[in-house]
Amino acid sequence: MSMNGQHERVDNIYLSTLNEILDSVAPHNDLEPSLNSILEILSKDLHFQRAFLAIMDPESEKLKLSITHSPAKDYSATYSPGKGVVGRVYETGKSVVIPRMSEDTELLNKAFNRSEEELNTLSFICVPVKSATSDEKQEVLGTLSVDSPILPMDNLLEHMQFLEVVAALISNQVSRLQEEMSMQAQMLSQGMIPGGVDAAPPADFVATSKSMKQVLRQARQVGPSRATALLRGESGTGKELLAEAIHACSPRRDKPLVKLNCAALPAELVESELFGHQKGAFTGAYQNKRGLFEVANNGTLFLDEIGELSLDAQAKVLRAIQEKEIQRVGSEQPIAVDVRLICATHQPLETLLREGRFREDLFYRINVFPIFIPPLRERREDILPLAEQFLESFASEYEKSIKRISSPAIDLFTQYHWPGNVRELKNCLERAVLICEEEVIRTYHLPPTLQTAESTATDTSLSFGEAVAKFEQELLVDSLKKARGNMLQAARDLRVSYRIVNYKVKKYNIDVKKYAGAKKKK
Repeated sequence: MSMNGQHERVDNIYLSTLNEILDSVAPHNDLEPSLNSILEILSKDLHFQRAFLAIMDPESEKLKLSITHSPAKDYSATYSPGKGVVGRVYETGKSVVIPRMSEDTELLNKAFNRSEEELNTLSFICVPVKSATSDEKQEVLGTLSVDSPILPMDNLLEHMQFLEVVAALISNQVSRLQEEMSMQAQMLSQGMIPGGVDAAPPADFVATSKSMKQVLRQARQVGPSRATALLRGESGTGKELLAEAIHACSPRRDKPLVKLNCAALPAELVESELFGHQKGAFTGAYQNKRGLFEVANNGTLFLDEIGELSLDAQAKVLRAIQEKEIQRVGSEQPIAVDVRLICATHQPLETLLREGRFREDLFYRINVFPIFIPPLRERREDILPLAEQFLESFASEYEKSIKRISSPAIDLFTQYHWPGNVRELKNCLERAVLICEEEVIRTYHLPPTLQTAESTATDTSLSFGEAVAKFEQELLVDSLKKARGNMLQAARDLRVSYRIVNYKVKKYNIDVKKYAGAKKKK
């Protein structure tokens, strides 16, 4: 074939790729998905190992790896202008071609942790993405880079020229994305947004089920405002933890989060606790005391079990919300307070309203943004992740080498109705860890309530022989998992002969092969 024919074929590839890219740069398309689609088109059509965009972050004035299309696991990275090949392209505004990565000392290999094999078999092309203005001094917005299979230099230079065309085509989108990044960083720093409603849940907050993801989404919606949130749900569902999550994504997150369980104190002491008192206001008031509203000034006050407040205390809480001021017990001097309120209750406040035990005006003031947390029995997908989290936490605290929860124990967890919700589950795991002397939590480490509950009737109705056989099977499966399907090793671990293990495997129809890789993830 003639060289002209080969060039014609290359040109055709570039033209078809360009047509696909033009479809993706339509003005109505969303920025990130559109740019990601362009990187995918480049990788697919021109056989690049990966393609990625590094965009200048106006806040830090550093290049951040923003969008990537790569079959391998991606790593986040930040480049300083002038440092490494990407930093140099950004600083100079000139494209760079590296025929073989392993032979270039300037390449930092920060973002993808490329293997030695990749460095030896890949070329690197990096072109600047410049602002789409007609000025001679165009601003460099970022860089477009690709990892390409090693090719003759002429072909790499053709790729480079084509990528420069693509960079010019996407410069408008990159500019708009840069503005969005800057705006988002500004809003985050001012506490106006919490990092996105679908961001990862905060530490210790498990939200696997759809219903709890919705709860977390609602918390992130109300967090940035100063609106009062009312958390409703049974005792032990995690209302206090949710209050912490709301405070953490609010502009007040660096200020105090002060908590009071209104049911934990006698009614006559609650007012003093909330609003403080003057010296001599009542017997035992030997000095002035600041109330929790003062302590929480400029921060957040979490009132748990607000339905337990007396009508007098309710009136004063209402005044604090409306007037932004309080009076200490025994004083007529008003004190200005700026407090964001989060309330919680397990009680039906509507019933208390009808009975005259809760003020209607206060109810409407605190019910601005209600969030209902479902009981644990209605979100069973969360049970196992919560149990595993508690297991890890308590095993570390009590210095136990407990690795996992056995399958029969997991069955008990998922079948039980958990009247005490997450709090009961947590207490159950703490007890199990304390009494467990093995590496596995088993059914006999769990409280009797779980083993005798109606939901486990199928287990408790087993005959003695059946129960022994089930336990024997569980031990055998655990040993085979640990030994990765090696029956000889399992026999050693169980301190029985190989013949007995072989007999039991056949008796219980256990498929040994499926445990061959059981522990590779560890």
